[in-house]
Amino acid sequence: MENKVKKLLATMTLEEKVGQMTQVDFSVVAVPEGQNDGNFIDHAKLEDAILIHHVGSILNTPVTPNNKAQSVETWRQLMQTVQGVAEKTRLKIPVIYGIDGIHGATYTKNAVLFPQAISMAATFNPELSVKEGEITARELRVSGLQWNFAPVMDIGRQPLWPRLWETYGEDVHLATVLGTSFIKGHQGDDFSAPNKGLTCLKHYVGYGFPINGRDRTPAWIGDRMLREYFLPTFEAGIKAGSPTIMVNSAEVDGIPGHANYHYLTTILRDELGFKGFTVSDWGDIKRLYTRDKLAATEKEAVKIAVMAGIDMSMVPFDFSFYDLLIELVNEGEVPLSRIDEAVSRILAVKYQAGLFEPNAPVLPAEKTVQLAEDMAINRQAARESIILAKNANNSLPLKKESSILVTGPTANLLSVMNGGWTITWQGDDESLYPQDKLTIFEAIQKKSTGKVTYVGGTSFDDGIDIKKAVKEAKNHDTIVLCLGEKPYTETAGNIDSLNLDQAQINLANAMIATGKPVILVTLGGRPRIITAIAEQVPGVILGFLPGMEGGIAIADILYGDYNPDGKLPITYPRDTNGFTPYDYKPMESFEENIFNPLYPFGHGLSYTTFETSGLKTEKDKITSGENITVTVTVKNTGLLKGKETVLLYVNDVAASVTRPNKQLKAFKKIELNPGQAENLSFTLTPHDLSFIGVDLKRIVEPGGFKVMVGNETANFSVTK
Repeated sequence: MENKVKKLLATMTLEEKVGQMTQVDFSVVAVPEGQNDGNFIDHAKLEDAILIHHVGSILNTPVTPNNKAQSVETWRQLMQTVQGVAEKTRLKIPVIYGIDGIHGATYTKNAVLFPQAISMAATFNPELSVKEGEITARELRVSGLQWNFAPVMDIGRQPLWPRLWETYGEDVHLATVLGTSFIKGHQGDDFSAPNKGLTCLKHYVGYGFPINGRDRTPAWIGDRMLREYFLPTFEAGIKAGSPTIMVNSAEVDGIPGHANYHYLTTILRDELGFKGFTVSDWGDIKRLYTRDKLAATEKEAVKIAVMAGIDMSMVPFDFSFYDLLIELVNEGEVPLSRIDEAVSRILAVKYQAGLFEPNAPVLPAEKTVQLAEDMAINRQAARESIILAKNANNSLPLKKESSILVTGPTANLLSVMNGGWTITWQGDDESLYPQDKLTIFEAIQKKSTGKVTYVGGTSFDDGIDIKKAVKEAKNHDTIVLCLGEKPYTETAGNIDSLNLDQAQINLANAMIATGKPVILVTLGGRPRIITAIAEQVPGVILGFLPGMEGGIAIADILYGDYNPDGKLPITYPRDTNGFTPYDYKPMESFEENIFNPLYPFGHGLSYTTFETSGLKTEKDKITSGENITVTVTVKNTGLLKGKETVLLYVNDVAASVTRPNKQLKAFKKIELNPGQAENLSFTLTPHDLSFIGVDLKRIVEPGGFKVMVGNETANFSVTK
C-alpha cells in the first residue's frame, strides 16, 4: 500500500495533489434546480470539477427540493457518471463520495432507517449496533456510495445541544461500546468488500459540550476533562479502524477546531496514532476568516487549517480552497511536504476502500435493500430503545379492548420518530416518508380491538383542538398523550429552554383534568422538561427517536406485546437547569447540592422484576497492573420473561484528582425467564481503574475502590 501511494504521488502535479484535498457539494456539478428531468448532473460542470480542478471528493444528495433521498438506481447512475469522468483523468484517481448515513442509508429511498444514536444507546445492546452498521453499509454500497459520515463519537453532556440525539449519550463507556460496535459492523475486516464501507468519526473533538447549548458555539474544556471524557471515544474509534475523521465545527478554549494544531496533530497523530485523513466540516475553513476572525483573509484561513492538520476541505460550493492552496504552495507559505502528507493519507484510504478496482463485484439491488430480516432487526432495535419510565399501579400494559383517545402533536407523524438526516437534511418533510410505516396512532389503531380515536393536528404551536380533545376523552377509558419535538438538526434545532411549548403543556393539563388515566409518550432528540406532567400521570414512556419502526414498537409496549427493556443513556433533568450528569463529583451532592434528576442514567422499567445479589470481587487486593474479576447474580423475580441490563459502576474512593461518585465500566444485557437466575462475570482492567492525574498522564493510584451493581457494593484495594 505504501509503495503504491508513493509511486502514484511521485507522478502527480501540484494541481492534482491539491485537487485530492478538495471536496465539493453535489450542487457544484448539478444542473440548475428544477431543470433536471431525472438527470441531475451537468456534464460540463462535472468535467470542470474533475478534469480541470482534479477534485478528489464529492458529497451530499442531488440538488432537488430539500436535497432528498434518491432510488438505488439513480444513485448507481450518478456514481457511474462521476467515476466515469474520473477514469478520463491522466492518473485515473477515483472520486471518494461522502454521505450522512447516520441511522441507515438515509438518502437512499426505502432504506432501513434505524433508531437514531441516542435511542440505539438506550438499547444497551452492542449486537444491535453491529447489525445497524452491517445493514447501513450494505444499503449504502448497493447505491454505489462508499463513505459514511458516521458514527458521531462526541458524547452528549449538554441537553440543550441540538445534536445531542446524534450521540450515544453522556457516558464514555457506553458511547465507546456502541460506537465501536457500529464501526465493526459497517467496516468488517475489510471495508473494500462489496457489502462494507468506510466510516468517519465525528466531530473531533469537544463539539458536543457547548457552554450555552447552541450548535457551533464555544466549549471550555480543560486538558484533563478533554482526556478523561472527550478523547477516549475517538481513541476507541481509531483503534476500531475508522480511517477518516471529521473536525469540530466550533471551538474549544478559544481555538477553532479547524485551527487547532495541538488537537489535530500533536494529540491525534502523535498520541492517538491516527493514520487516516481528516476532513473539514461544512465550510469551516472559510469560517476561520468570515466568522471566527482568526484569519485576516480567506487565504490565511486556508494556510492555518492545512498547517494545523486538515487534509481535505469540505469547501463546499466553489474551488476557492483549491485556488488559494496552490497559491500558498507556490509562494512558499505551505511546504509541499505538507501537501504530500495529506494527499498520501487520502490516496491510502482510497486504495484501502477498493476504489482503484473498477471491476470490483457489486451487490444486486433487488436482494439488498429492505430485506425482511433487516426490517425485523430494525423493529427489535426500536423495541429495545423504548424506555418505560413510570408505571404507577401497573397502569400498563393496556387492554386491547380498551377505548383509547390518542392525541398530541407527535401522535400521527413519522418524521418525529426519525428526526434530522432522514430523507432530507432536517427530516421534516412528512410527505416523503414511506406510507407503509405506522405512526403511533396508526400502530395503536392496528393493534386495538376497541375504539381508538385520534384528535390532533400536527402543529407544535397551537394545532390541537383542546376543547374537542376534552369532549372526546369522555368517551374513552384511557388517553395516550404524545408530546415532544418536531424534527431538526444543527443550528435549526437551537432552543433557549428545555421547556415544552406552552400549547403542549396546555393540552397535557387539559387531558389530566379530565380525570381519565393518561399515558404520556414523548418523542424527540432531547430531554424536554415533563416533570409537572409526569408527576400527575400513571404512565410515562420515553421514545426519543426510535426510527421508522418506532410506532409499532411503542404500540407493542403499550399493549404488552413486548416487555420493555430500554434504559436511559442520559440523565433526564427535573428542571431546565438540571444539567448534572450521573457521574457527578462529590461536591455536586454535598449538603444542599442534591442530585435529583427526574429519571437517572440507566433508568428503565420492565413488566417483570429483577434482582441482583451476591456481588463480589475475586480478590481483596490487586496490583496496579492487574485485572480483577467481579461476579454478580441476576434473577427474574417476576411473572414475565424479560431482558435486563446489568450496569457495573466503579468509584475510586480517594485520589489526587477528585473522582466521580461512580462511572460505568461494564454492562451486560441478558434475557431471563420467570424465576431464572444467571451468574455474570465482568473483568475490570487497569484502564478501567485509571484516571488523568495531576500531570495529565493516565494513572492507576494505589488505594481503595468500590464496585457497585444495583443496590450492592463490593470493595477492593490496589497496591503499587
